[in-house]
Amino acid sequence: QVQLVESGGGLVQSGGSLRLSCAFSDRIFRAVVMGWYRQAPGKQRELVATMTTDGSTRYLDTAKGRFTISRDNAKNTVYLQMISLKPEDTAVYYCNARGKVLFSDREYWGQGTQVTVSS
Repeated sequence: QVQLVESGGGLVQSGGSLRLSCAFSDRIFRAVVMGWYRQAPGKQRELVATMTTDGSTRYLDTAKGRFTISRDNAKNTVYLQMISLKPEDTAVYYCNARGKVLFSDREYWGQGTQVTVSS
């Protein structure tokens, strides 16, 4: 079982910034897509941003221009830089990795990190 270790959540005022990090250590798992999802209380989990190994990205519409995803493939790490945070960004943020173990598809989730934006 591949473990995704997240860090960087916390409490910030509206307009502030946070940087989330997520890393895994495994010699077999090849993460094709890494990214971030979030889930606010009473809402469904939603995609925030993802990035493939070749650098292709997807963003939640409301995150465009404020959030930037990046990854270090050599370190199996993905980052999410968030600026101009708003109270509606408050949620538990989950790291996600999808890829292959040998020839089998795998998907893994982190434990989640709380992001709280106060108004």
